[in-house]
Amino acid sequence: MSVESTENAVSAEGVEDHDDTRDEMQDAGKGSSVSRLEEEGDVAADYLEELLDIADIDGDIDIEVRNGRTYISIVAEEESAGLESLVGRDGEVLEALQELTRLSVLSATENRSRLVLDINGYRQERAGHLQKIAEDAVASVKESGNAVALEPMSAYERKIVHDAVADLGFVSESEGEGAGRHIVVSAD
Repeated sequence: MSVESTENAVSAEGVEDHDDTRDEMQDAGKGSSVSRLEEEGDVAADYLEELLDIADIDGDIDIEVRNGRTYISIVAEEESAGLESLVGRDGEVLEALQELTRLSVLSATENRSRLVLDINGYRQERAGHLQKIAEDAVASVKESGNAVALEPMSAYERKIVHDAVADLGFVSESEGEGAGRHIVVSAD
């Protein structure tokens, strides 16, 4: 910012314009946020690598930071029953492992983590299935006019369904407590 434009800002608004300083601070904040998420990913990857070593399971760990969240994927080049056991029935083991990984990050960094763990593409496959569940629920609401209650699911899965229902122009709400928390889809 030039001296001339600063003087104009002072005389026009009665206060000094600090846009450049504010932008630099915001950029620095974004950088520290990204570096915090990268640190979170490194801690989580170390934890998961140690777990894989203890369990004698082969898998490659990929870390990605996007949309203000750390995404960690464990994949195997070949079909691995060991990795499938880390997903479990209906992703229950995966959810538990994700929470343990978040606790490991909290312990190491003193920051709560919202990281998302995926194993062998389970979450991506499940997201497609959840999209279909949302579409079927909306079709049922259109046909009958009655609200539709879905099966209980994790917070992460509920978020995917809420977004899908909203994209289809309908309304969804979470109801219930704990493991029984589920979504109800309605027209309004």
